[in-house]
Amino acid sequence: MFTLTEVASLNDIQPTYRILKPWWDVFMDYLGLVMLMLAIFAMTMQITKDQVSCLPCLEDSEEVLKATSGPARKIFEGTTTGPAATTVLLDTKDLPDEAVHTIYTTAQQTALLTDANSRPQGTGVKTNLDFQQYVFINQMCYHVALPWYSKYFPYLTLIHTIILMVSSNFWFKYPKTSSKIEHFVSILGRCFESPWTTKALSETACEDSEENKQRLTGTSSVPQQVSLEGKDEGTNANQSTPMLGVKFSADKPIAEVPSSMTILDKKDGEQAKALFEKVRKFRAHVEDSDFIYKLYVAQTAVKTVKFILILCYTSTFLAEIKFCHICKSESNPNIKLLTGYEMFFCTHNMAFMLNKLLITYMALILIYGLTCLYSLFWVFRRPLKEYSFEKVREESSFSDIPDVKNDFAFLLHMVDQYDQLYSKRFGVFLSEVSENKLREISLNHEWTFEKLRQLVSRNALDQQELHLFMLSGLPNAVFDLTDLEVLKLELIPEVRFSAKVSQMTSLQELHLCHSPAKVEQTAFAFLRDHLRCLHVKFTDVAEIPPWVYLLRSLRELNLIGNLSSENNKMIGLESMRDLRHLKTLILKSNLTKMPTNITELSPHLIRLVVHNDGTKLLVLNSLKKMTSLIELELHCCELERIPHAVFSLTNLQELDLKSNNIRTIEEIISFQHLKRLTCLKLWHNKIITIPSSVGQVKSLESLHLSHNKLESLPAALFTLPKLRHLDVGHNSITVLPPDVGLLHNLQHLAINSNKLEALPKPLFRCTKLKVLCLGHNALTTLPESVCQLVQLTQLELRGNCLDRLPAQLGNCRLLRKNALIVEDHLFDTLPMEVKESISRETNVSFTSGL
Repeated sequence: MFTLTEVASLNDIQPTYRILKPWWDVFMDYLGLVMLMLAIFAMTMQITKDQVSCLPCLEDSEEVLKATSGPARKIFEGTTTGPAATTVLLDTKDLPDEAVHTIYTTAQQTALLTDANSRPQGTGVKTNLDFQQYVFINQMCYHVALPWYSKYFPYLTLIHTIILMVSSNFWFKYPKTSSKIEHFVSILGRCFESPWTTKALSETACEDSEENKQRLTGTSSVPQQVSLEGKDEGTNANQSTPMLGVKFSADKPIAEVPSSMTILDKKDGEQAKALFEKVRKFRAHVEDSDFIYKLYVAQTAVKTVKFILILCYTSTFLAEIKFCHICKSESNPNIKLLTGYEMFFCTHNMAFMLNKLLITYMALILIYGLTCLYSLFWVFRRPLKEYSFEKVREESSFSDIPDVKNDFAFLLHMVDQYDQLYSKRFGVFLSEVSENKLREISLNHEWTFEKLRQLVSRNALDQQELHLFMLSGLPNAVFDLTDLEVLKLELIPEVRFSAKVSQMTSLQELHLCHSPAKVEQTAFAFLRDHLRCLHVKFTDVAEIPPWVYLLRSLRELNLIGNLSSENNKMIGLESMRDLRHLKTLILKSNLTKMPTNITELSPHLIRLVVHNDGTKLLVLNSLKKMTSLIELELHCCELERIPHAVFSLTNLQELDLKSNNIRTIEEIISFQHLKRLTCLKLWHNKIITIPSSVGQVKSLESLHLSHNKLESLPAALFTLPKLRHLDVGHNSITVLPPDVGLLHNLQHLAINSNKLEALPKPLFRCTKLKVLCLGHNALTTLPESVCQLVQLTQLELRGNCLDRLPAQLGNCRLLRKNALIVEDHLFDTLPMEVKESISRETNVSFTSGL
């Protein structure tokens, strides 16, 4: 037998789950508890008081049968007073059941105490019945005559109630759902109580109040729209300009909130960050299935079916619980031998109480069933697998709160039945805007002005530079560094330039490395007029901020990322007509053709650099229009010949075709038409020979042919009168022609990493030589004529077969030990005074070449 406490524990759901129990579930829980108490009470009464009292009936008494089966309620009572046996029929039609029960019980006790020997023999077998025999007969008739439902209905009630209670709370216990529910309830409680939730909603209230105030006063905190084209043009910053398929509009400034609102305890901030991450992971985990929803619908349907079943069979057996019953001895023939009677008239003393309890139970079941039907109606009335935060978005500034679906949506619908405030506060942690605000507050709290000032350093150009790496955003304290000249932002997902950037009057160079940036209108106006150099490194062209193409004061633009038209069919560098002062454009990408819009820069662009990362550049015709180019670099473009479009660039002074697949340079004769070409770099290619036509390019001053496959040098190469820098290192040259002495203006000669075995004496007639690189050859001696190179400042000899250095090396007065690249044992072969002369300190600065 279960105690009330033990059975009640089945419904002992954790208090935290109450937020997932709508009113009908709570109501059904209480109904279940009442039904459970009713069942236990009925069982207790039945065990302690349930019994049947029986008296024998005369076999030939038709009146008895009529009395027990007819509509007139009669009772047969056999009594024996003295020697004569009498039969009395009492009419109890107008008596209540309690009175009938009292009369019958009194008569029965009287009969039991009467001497059995006085019973007349004509009406039955003479027996000696004592009290114990009547007790036996009562028990036998209890099991034979009493219907099964009268005996077992309390137990059925208990079982049904337990099943209903288990069904109501099964989804809280089933492992596949309880794990998600526990996690959800835990996160929801923390989100509700998080200080960040209160602060975020408070800031929203402040912003709303500010907007209302502005609306009433007719003023606006948004600054005047910034002109993008200048005072003479009517285009405003917020008007759409087609760029990379994105319409540009300067972001509105964010309303300032009181400092008290933005101060967040560091511990609270870290907890809020953890909550954002937990909510994101929980959403990804729960939104992919609807198992919780299906289980809840299934258990509600089970309770409804159970209610219908109980109601049907209980109403059928309700009439079985009666006060009077007839017990016949057909099932046990020994009864007649024992008592002398075949039929007994019995009364069930708990019939009245059980009947009332059963009626009460049916009433409770009916109410329970109606509640189940309502819950089913609610479940199927609207789609519970979709949840919209539209109302929350309207009431708050977090317009990006996403709608959710499946089990996540169902759980939120259930929470709304408890209190909609939970969903509103929970929505704060689904908003990226809210998360960004939290990051911004935490960021500003951590990165103070003093901390940023310590990170400012001087770069190679003696500029004040700040490099920020992998932060969550741009600290506001950066805008207080008014003397900062170079700002580098790397791997910062959210960069926003507010109006405070106008304080940075010295800022001229900006680096955005995988750091998408947004600007407010006032900030854009400042950057447009002050920024001179911009570096943007990206993965996809869509990451390039549209406002970049409107920086009319920009001098240099570096774009590093994927600009391939194969991967992005609609891609191309959009209109650059607003970059009126752009002089240098550097593209480090994987272009297959030159963007046609670059030609819009042709009137003022003087330097173009394309580093193509091994992708073959096929179309270069657009270069012909860029006649103002002075410097052109085409690196790693898989070029096999010198592009013909280059020969149209009449103002070209420097051409760099490094790291291509150029094998022949027969077209070099066409460079004679480029009268201003002074520097030609064909290094890191596969050039085998240099045509003699190279002598026609009289304007060349610097020629770079290192890292090729040259085996010899033509004599015409040494007829270039202006040649000052010649680099043919890292080839397979075996002989340096004596004609090298004709290069009277030669200042830098690099022929290292070749196969030279000797140096021609005319080489030392080039008295203007300052740098001579002869390392990693097969030289066995260094001629004494080296002393003629009086302006020599750097000499590389390491990696040869020299056994000594000439003492005349001391005549090279400008040569110092740090610029004499040679093995230590060879340096020791020099006379002491020469070594001291070369090793002495000097204030002369050495150069490594032009």
